[in-house]
Amino acid sequence: MNYNKASFFCSYGISSQIPPSDRIEIAFAGRSNVGKSTAINKIFNRKNLARVSAVPGKTATINFYQVENVHFVDLPGYGYAKVAKSEKHRWSELIEGYFSQDRDLRLVVELIDMRHPPTVLDVQMVEFLIAHSLPFVVLLTKYDKLNKKERTERLSKIKEELPYGDQITIIPFSGETGEGADKLRAIFDEIQKDGQ
Repeated sequence: MNYNKASFFCSYGISSQIPPSDRIEIAFAGRSNVGKSTAINKIFNRKNLARVSAVPGKTATINFYQVENVHFVDLPGYGYAKVAKSEKHRWSELIEGYFSQDRDLRLVVELIDMRHPPTVLDVQMVEFLIAHSLPFVVLLTKYDKLNKKERTERLSKIKEELPYGDQITIIPFSGETGEGADKLRAIFDEIQKDGQ
């Protein structure tokens, strides 16, 4: 896949607006401010493909990006406390609505902040993906914010903190250096090959 050719495709504020799936989809999920936009930009070698914000919960829509015959889907971040109840409800409707549709979803990239144990919502999301037999990998963000010893500790602990943690593909990722991006691209390329 030529990741440099990624382009913004469309944005949807409610799940009923999303057109039927007409190609392979790979979705990004994670709590607010976990670094989804940063990861997307790094993977596609772009500075502003996905808008990065210092304000958590900025992505309030489902954003579709396109690379060749694949849609990359950026889901709204979950779990940001300082948002009106109605807005939280709309976000969860968007996320649940997306997952409940009949889509050609080949992979979910679940982003978790490596510096801390997974939140209750992170664990629930992993449980949801397992329960619905949705293929996923865990991308541990903020890798560059830890020293070598802390990284090793967190990597071994996360396997205990997540359900079936020892069986999950876990990729440490740095938004600064791009570490982990190649591993993720290799998985995406494999999915695209299988989908042809």
